[in-house]
Amino acid sequence: MGIASLLSDAGHEMATAILPGFLAVLGVSAAALGSIEGIADSVSSFVKLGSGWYSDRLGYRKSITVGGYFLTGLAKGLFAFAHGWPLVLVGRVVGWLGRGIRGPLRDAILANSVPPESRGKAFGFHRAGDTVGAVLGPLMGVWLLVHLHPQAADASAPFRTVFLLTLIPGLASGLAFAILVREKRGTPSEMHFWTTLRALPPPFLRFLWGCGIFGMGDFARTLMILAATQLLAPTCGVEHASQLAALFYVAHNLFYAGCSYPIGALSDRLGRRGLLALGYLAGGFASVGLVAAFLWQLHAAIYLLALFGLAGFSIAVVDALEGAITADLITDPVRGTAYGVLGTVNGMGDLVASVVVGSLWTAFSPVLAFAYAALMMGTGAVVMYRTR
Repeated sequence: MGIASLLSDAGHEMATAILPGFLAVLGVSAAALGSIEGIADSVSSFVKLGSGWYSDRLGYRKSITVGGYFLTGLAKGLFAFAHGWPLVLVGRVVGWLGRGIRGPLRDAILANSVPPESRGKAFGFHRAGDTVGAVLGPLMGVWLLVHLHPQAADASAPFRTVFLLTLIPGLASGLAFAILVREKRGTPSEMHFWTTLRALPPPFLRFLWGCGIFGMGDFARTLMILAATQLLAPTCGVEHASQLAALFYVAHNLFYAGCSYPIGALSDRLGRRGLLALGYLAGGFASVGLVAAFLWQLHAAIYLLALFGLAGFSIAVVDALEGAITADLITDPVRGTAYGVLGTVNGMGDLVASVVVGSLWTAFSPVLAFAYAALMMGTGAVVMYRTR
């Protein structure tokens, strides 16, 4: 599963790292980018809920998960043919549809494959493998842009070539999951959809409140890349600034990869709730740092690098521990549904965050946009820490 996720994220993040630069070349605004990410997240959210419940009804999940990997692998190729935001939106929605189908099912397969005392390590290890791909992908994307730009007749051509090349790791991920993963099948659930939702225990529902509030501030990382690009552009030019911003995103993913397993293992010993609240708080501090960057034009590379690193630590904690806590609170007959509900809550939060941050940025200022994000993330940290 780690190999499949490595390949999938290599393709996904290769496209994600260069997408803000591509949209800047096309003249697409921050509000449009925020809406694209938010709509894609919301589609993914509703699909997660349905696919998780359906997999519980079937008692098996692998074949549907493989289909989700292939769908995501194909989607980024659509960006190569875009001349405005609509086709980018279509590609993003198709890609996140695939991620929505596979995410809860993959996590349920993982939760069923390891003993309870090792769940933190298992989810942390999987996220670390996932994030190695998220490091390799942007590096490949930037390297290709640097080598393709001198020969390009048109500023958008190198971006289009990179989007087509994402098909290679994207489709390989589906093959890897199909060939290498053996599923431990569960007992099919006979419960109807609403009955299954009502069967979710109260501690899990309380846990979702903190996740949802934090999620309403957890904007898409493409907006962070766009922020770095805008801060650097006056001194570096748009082309060089977009390359540097993509490299900062690589640093973000390095922190993500490096922290995922240790955080997961630490949570097996110390407990997960307090560590998760700390991860939420770190995301809020990264947003405060962006507020300061736009207020006082802090565009030093080392400063922006530190903010991306802090955001990477935050997402490592969030991705490793939200999944592990769900496994702790939910038993197998409804585990797929629970991961679907978690994905829906996160996705709806991401929709609100990306649309609001992008809209505030365009209508008022990036300072107000990232201040809103910091407020929601900090509130989510407090709620999670106080939740029992």
